[in-house]
Amino acid sequence: MAAKIFIDGEAGTTGLQIRERLAGRRDLEVISIAADKRKDLDERKRLLNAADVAILCLPDDAAKESVSLIENDTTRVIDASTAYRVNPDWAYGFAEMDRGQSEKIANARFVANPGCWPQGLIANMRPLLAAGLLPADFAVSYNGISGYTGGGKQMIAEYEAEGEAASQFMPYGLTFNHKHVPEMTKYTGLSSAPLFVPNVGDFAQGMTTFVPLQLGQLDKVPSGQDIHAAIADHFAGIKDSFVSVAPYDPALGKTPALDPQAHNDTNTMTLHVFANDARAQAVLVAVYDNLGKGASGAAVQNLNLMLGLSARESLAA
Repeated sequence: MAAKIFIDGEAGTTGLQIRERLAGRRDLEVISIAADKRKDLDERKRLLNAADVAILCLPDDAAKESVSLIENDTTRVIDASTAYRVNPDWAYGFAEMDRGQSEKIANARFVANPGCWPQGLIANMRPLLAAGLLPADFAVSYNGISGYTGGGKQMIAEYEAEGEAASQFMPYGLTFNHKHVPEMTKYTGLSSAPLFVPNVGDFAQGMTTFVPLQLGQLDKVPSGQDIHAAIADHFAGIKDSFVSVAPYDPALGKTPALDPQAHNDTNTMTLHVFANDARAQAVLVAVYDNLGKGASGAAVQNLNLMLGLSARESLAA
């Protein structure tokens, strides 16, 4: 029998992308709420309790409300908001984070889908801390550029209304209190929050993130090859991974592979290591789709794992 899936908030950017990815699946039955009943609490409650898996694509408070409406002990939940990402009772939905993470997701009733920005930092930093190449108290800064779809309906409307006058590059979050910081800190393993400066560009989707490392402050300075090997070894041992690590080339100073739109419409993430050992400096880069691996793709990957299906079902790599 086909598993029943209810996307609570299917009219938003993430919900629409999830629904598009699930279209045509014969192993799933996507149940929908009528447009005129999206704010009808009783109808939402009925559908939430009728679903095998509810995917919440809502603001934090609305997501918490949806969870509170589930009265049975069978509906499983994937929440795409920030409401539960650091909650220890919820599995964190970055399947490649550790070798056992996909199994945790598969066995969980409640899964918190990760934010787009945190995944690039976690993917590059967690292996280095686990390998002992960097200490937990290492001072980390993190930046990058994302398509404007990452800002939701309001930002999408603003950019599309401005047309050619839209800003090509706009930093934001300059109070350094971005909502993604808690999950970045927790899942990298850092003991203090990274200095995070996100930027939005005048393109719809895709992102490239950067972690610059001043390694000279360490008692034992890892080489670029050491850093690359630790990250590559981490992901080499993960089954059904959508994360790949580009070959290390210390002479490479520029590559079109860092185009933030390189992996659009896929669930792929590619990691790159650039280093100058003489200067004891390195930059870790991640390229992925903010709407794919950064949001809807990750949600579908988690759904597949929770239903005991191939992680790659209906996901372009």
